[in-house]
Amino acid sequence: MQHDITADPARNAPATQRNRKTGTINPYVLLFIMLVITAAATWIVPPGEFGHVLREGVKFAVPGSLHPVARSGVGPETLFTFIAEGMVKSAPIIFLILFTGGAVNVLEQSGALSNALNAMARRKGSSDTVIILSVCAVFSVLGTTGVVINSVVAFIPLGMLLARSMNLPRIFGGGLIYLGTYAGFNDAIINPGTTGLAQRLAELPLFSGMGFRLGIYLAFAVCAIVFLTLYARRCRREGLANEDENAQQHIAANVTPFHWLILAFTALALLTFIYGAVNYGWSENEMSAMFIVVALGVGLIARLRGGSIADTFLQGCAQLIPGALIVGLARAIAPLNEMFAALGMFISAAVMHIAISSGSGESAALVPLYVPLGDALHITRQVTVETILLGEGVINSVNPTSSVMMAVLAIGRIGYGQWLRFVFPLTLMWLVIAIIAIIIGVQIQWGPF
Repeated sequence: MQHDITADPARNAPATQRNRKTGTINPYVLLFIMLVITAAATWIVPPGEFGHVLREGVKFAVPGSLHPVARSGVGPETLFTFIAEGMVKSAPIIFLILFTGGAVNVLEQSGALSNALNAMARRKGSSDTVIILSVCAVFSVLGTTGVVINSVVAFIPLGMLLARSMNLPRIFGGGLIYLGTYAGFNDAIINPGTTGLAQRLAELPLFSGMGFRLGIYLAFAVCAIVFLTLYARRCRREGLANEDENAQQHIAANVTPFHWLILAFTALALLTFIYGAVNYGWSENEMSAMFIVVALGVGLIARLRGGSIADTFLQGCAQLIPGALIVGLARAIAPLNEMFAALGMFISAAVMHIAISSGSGESAALVPLYVPLGDALHITRQVTVETILLGEGVINSVNPTSSVMMAVLAIGRIGYGQWLRFVFPLTLMWLVIAIIAIIIGVQIQWGPF
């Protein structure tokens, strides 16, 4: 069974159309405006720079070393050159993001993932807790690895199917898929488009700090599972049933041995990369190669023709071109208590995410601004990166400018006010987890630097 990804108009509509419908600012436009303002400021603001020290090949700002320097205004001819240079310097992470989209598209075309999840939904006799635990575990892993993020919209009908089969309200079905996915995405452990991008801009080793980040991910996921389980029990106690009891249920194709082999192969490839990153310092190039191997392996196991594998891979790459090129554009932009300063970064990142609903766009915009500030305030770069990731992650569950969340609510026929009342307790729990994680990170000087 193969998915027709072109059947999802929300996913394939031009970015300008999606932004017009949701009222959000195109991240390219916002970043270009920031770039122009920054260039204009070089002619107005008195120039100065921090002194730097070089430690292990990385430049760190020296606290209290800000001093005036000769003015060097940026003109229009240089402005566009900076954009080109930013693209060149960011080439490894740009191609990593593109190859991620290609491999994921081949995996989706194989039908392995959707059929396995639909088989889980059709299974009879499973308790609420078992279903919630299973679905949240699967989707949180898909979210934290970056396999399913925006494409979570395609799985909302599965959530509706689960809600009907369990005789629980539609909002439960939407929350089960969306919140399960974003419990992982909130602190994406090996997502190249957010964590990988932010760490590279901060000159951190790719996916470093994985152990501490794994603990944060587990805390988010456990809270989501507990929240959804308690909500299901409350619905049972109060007699709240599904609104679409007579709706026809979708029957999906069966899961074949080839599908299980595809999923096992993909999981093995991801685990191999994690092992290599931890033990051998694998980085963008190795992860890009891994995604090429995944695309080829999945395509061959699914018995796709060579030309079909190539076309599907390129289609997936094309879908992520907007997010990938944001990296290059953003790279062209060039004494408080440490704990309060880090929390201030977290809060400002959360607020900024309402304006920049793209996770990769916000990471690319804020990291160059936050890193020198963090250096000057004795905040490790790992903590600085985490304040941005957690800020944009936690707000996703209530962000009114998120086209993904709004699409989820539209498909599930869920009102935004109804959704806010439903998700508020979990969002509050996630907020507390994020604050505790940042405080611990500051206290332990979470690194490597």
